[in-house]
Amino acid sequence: MQQIMDIKQYTDDAVELLKQLIRTPRVSRQEADAATVFTHFIEKWGLLCQRIGNNVLIQETLDEGKPTLLLNAHIDTVKPVQTWTRNPFTPTIEEDRLYGLGSNDCGGGLVSLLQAYRILRGGTSQYNLVFLASCEEEVSGAGGFSMALPSLPKIDVAIVGEPTGMQPAIAEKGLMVIDGVAHGKSGHAAREEGVNAIYEALDDLVWLRDYRFRKVSQLLGPTKMTVTVVNSGTQHNVVPDECHFVIDVRTNEYYQNEYLFHFLQKHMKKCSLTARSFRLSSSHIPQEHPLVQRCLKMGMVPFGSPTLSDQALMPFPSLKLGPGESSRSHSADEYICISEIANAIEAYCNLLNEK
Repeated sequence: MQQIMDIKQYTDDAVELLKQLIRTPRVSRQEADAATVFTHFIEKWGLLCQRIGNNVLIQETLDEGKPTLLLNAHIDTVKPVQTWTRNPFTPTIEEDRLYGLGSNDCGGGLVSLLQAYRILRGGTSQYNLVFLASCEEEVSGAGGFSMALPSLPKIDVAIVGEPTGMQPAIAEKGLMVIDGVAHGKSGHAAREEGVNAIYEALDDLVWLRDYRFRKVSQLLGPTKMTVTVVNSGTQHNVVPDECHFVIDVRTNEYYQNEYLFHFLQKHMKKCSLTARSFRLSSSHIPQEHPLVQRCLKMGMVPFGSPTLSDQALMPFPSLKLGPGESSRSHSADEYICISEIANAIEAYCNLLNEK
């Protein structure tokens, strides 16, 4: 294994790659150019990779006597918000901060994990290492992690490089988006006619607002549902015949999405519901897992994360661990600290290097 004293050179490589990625717009489903940039750097560093759509996979010869660990982070970003005070696609370094869209979410984790892979590959790690830069994470798209999954070897555990302040998120809330509709009958608002679909929906909307799920997770807290969108009506003098709404449901590990959907359906008096997907489930890795125990020995503090990642699509144990802070994600003037990248590379190496 390369000596840890070389961390500065690997940090410089990581920062140069991240600057190039920031210069390359890579909003979800538009990551082709960024995947090409990423592949170029990998090949320049003497690694072989496989392109699966816009996902980039590195896997080398595996030792059958070792468990296999996946290093994963996403290459895509959300669209920049309008309140940026600088060009989101121009990487700018000011003292320790590197500004740019996707620098924190999750460019820092992406380039740090890649450097850790470079350092540890073929060395003394207790794991076989596989690296995947996945696309379409921000939209949970079918062309992202789900497309790459069949190409992976058997994975025993994964580290996802989302920004966690380099503390292990050992549980993550799931997501289910539900479309609701109440039906009425149109009529002239000046006369006593028609059935107002908004009024038909009111009792169900109040129930959704007030209901509290009984099982509360120690790490993730309660399952939470929020009505986030309501649309109805065409003009002021027409009684609306339909009222559409959207429910954002964030589940803890005690509630499966399918069960929760049928539970909500059963309690609707006038509205019908349709789930967009059941695939984004809550995830959890036991605190007794050897990887979590190793984190604890290094002084890290496990926690539960309210935000979604590709963990929801992983059929194997995983935890989130990456540089940066979640509060910077999806915000104007997003940044990652260069010292955070350096510390992350070293921490990953210490975590995965056999002692």
